[in-house]
Amino acid sequence: LPFGKKNYQWMILGIVVIIAGFIIMASDGQPYGFGFLGITLSPVVIVSGFVIELFAILRTSDK
Repeated sequence: LPFGKKNYQWMILGIVVIIAGFIIMASDGQPYGFGFLGITLSPVVIVSGFVIELFAILRTSDK
């Protein structure tokens, strides 16, 4: 397999971080999500989740 166990663990972590970012975005109490959570924090969390996914894909598997 091209991916090892650690690659899949990093992928799952990235998916969890992305989902957490969307949950943070949905929980913003301001109208239309224009508060700090919806505009600033959640996009940073979502992008960091995608960076983790990229790391998981490009990481060489330990054999």
